[in-house]
Amino acid sequence: MSHILVNVAWPYANGPRHIGHVAGFGVPSDVYARYERMKGNDVLMVSGTDEHGTPILVEAEKEGVTAQELANRYNRVIAKDLCDLGLSYDLFTRTTTGNHEHVVQELFKQCLKNGYIYKGTQKVAISPSTGRTLPDRYIEGECPICHAEGARGDQCDACGNELDPDELINPVSKINGETPRFEETEHYFLDLPALADANLAWLKTRTGWRTNVINFSIGLFKEVKPRAITRDIDWGIPVPVAGWIDNPNKKLYVWFDAVIGYLSASIEWARRKGDPEAWRAWWNDPASPAYYFMGKDNITFHSQIWPSEMLGYNGQGSKGGETGEYGPLNMPEQVVASEFMTMEGKKFSSSRGIVIYVKDILARYPVDAVRYYISVAGPESSDSDFTWAEFVRHNNEELASSWGNLVNRVANLINKNFGEIPAIDEASLTDEDRALLDETNAAFATVGGLIEHHRQKGALNEAMKVVGDINKYISATEPWKIKDNPARLGTVLHVAAQAVSDANHLLAPFLPHSAQKVWEALGGTGTFSPLPRIEEVEDLDKPGFEYPIITGDYTFGKTVHPWRREEIVVGAPVAKPSPIFAKIPQEAVAEELARFDAELAARKEAEAKRLAAAKAELDK
Repeated sequence: MSHILVNVAWPYANGPRHIGHVAGFGVPSDVYARYERMKGNDVLMVSGTDEHGTPILVEAEKEGVTAQELANRYNRVIAKDLCDLGLSYDLFTRTTTGNHEHVVQELFKQCLKNGYIYKGTQKVAISPSTGRTLPDRYIEGECPICHAEGARGDQCDACGNELDPDELINPVSKINGETPRFEETEHYFLDLPALADANLAWLKTRTGWRTNVINFSIGLFKEVKPRAITRDIDWGIPVPVAGWIDNPNKKLYVWFDAVIGYLSASIEWARRKGDPEAWRAWWNDPASPAYYFMGKDNITFHSQIWPSEMLGYNGQGSKGGETGEYGPLNMPEQVVASEFMTMEGKKFSSSRGIVIYVKDILARYPVDAVRYYISVAGPESSDSDFTWAEFVRHNNEELASSWGNLVNRVANLINKNFGEIPAIDEASLTDEDRALLDETNAAFATVGGLIEHHRQKGALNEAMKVVGDINKYISATEPWKIKDNPARLGTVLHVAAQAVSDANHLLAPFLPHSAQKVWEALGGTGTFSPLPRIEEVEDLDKPGFEYPIITGDYTFGKTVHPWRREEIVVGAPVAKPSPIFAKIPQEAVAEELARFDAELAARKEAEAKRLAAAKAELDK
């Protein structure tokens, strides 16, 4: 058994998550974690809501609530959405816990001690109307390099170059359209240049990464500059330095603390388990690989920033140093980044109203239909487009007609003719029977190998190819026509049921909700495919601070079945089946497009009114 760490990107708690988000970090990480658990490995899957930074303050002010109240609300909304999607976290927590603050401050102090954090000054953008620091991404202008319009204060999407906001030509605030002023203020910096050689040397040892991810990651080191890790802001983790710790207007920057959440969540999981040192098996043992799942916009933070923080903490940069109490920390085994998913040809954008929220699609359609579409048509290695027509087609033609009808057909024939799983009559076994069983058994290695290499689309296609071949077997053997040979009929239906059971194992990481139903339809009992649950807990270090976590029981041999053939049980009762998948009416496509157009128009109108009001306030 191996210890495998599955670290999942932290959704930002300034609003509900949409399908584009979970297509990048959510479903792919869960498929991988479920597969590794079925292999018998000891998986620790962690994440939580990312709750610090200026965007939280901006949204809270817009809604007339405190930053903590806003974070509390969306932490709860996001946790429910991800739990409903079936994401099997061992712990999904948040970054406003006392535990997280302690872990972040420990890493800061050790990096500072080792010389990889230093104090300096930097120009920061200030809102003239509020006096508040503006986040880099909230400033837009003309790129000074390629002169494209709409470049952000941290990066130009047109040419891909990293920027500082004061470099933009004609910069304006996205919040209210005002021109920011730039002030020189004192900050702490992460000395990325002192860590660059070690970081790049580690990257060059990586194998098996998606080509776009490794090429982009190595490209980050063409020019490396120190990055400020503090901000003039009153919402965030206090800076653990004398003269700063009690300063209400100086906090650690959100991107510095959020990536440390993988470690702090693992420590919180261990503490809640009653074994405070249990996390070390995943973080300190070099033989324990760590996989990080995210969208491509987060690659920088996972192949440069977080590795640099760990190298600094471990004392492994050009300045040397000693590791702290948590180290030495393992570097990532792989950064598994997906490309972007668009919607009907448009880029997902909550602020622009181009969005399908997780809670909305799950309210109208089966969860495994959503997971299936994300898995088979998602942005694994190239951008993909969510269209309602394709969503309906994949559900109707593949899930309902091919897989669902197969399960229903086999279970119905067994129920009608035997009422239980029939035995195989060895004398009546044919080459056709053996060939199907050999194929479904061999598929475990094929599908599993693809999942291990993060080629989940290919894995799902292979699993569905098996489903297609089982359907061909049923059509060829025509069990409904076998009237006078019960032994042969029993053999055919046993072979079909075993093949369906094998296919269900192959599909379980992708379709955990329906996998349980298929298991039960063929006479299985107990938990086949464990689902996560939400628990209300109290903060371990801040009495009275309560919040929801996602967790679950994923015990191999108890709630998790193995990644191999399990012989179906002769004599297990098989009841008359109920449909596992239903077709979605074709009219749903037009209804969804009309709903989107109406909601988009309403959002645009509301945003125009908000900006007009903000401008009027500025003009007073």
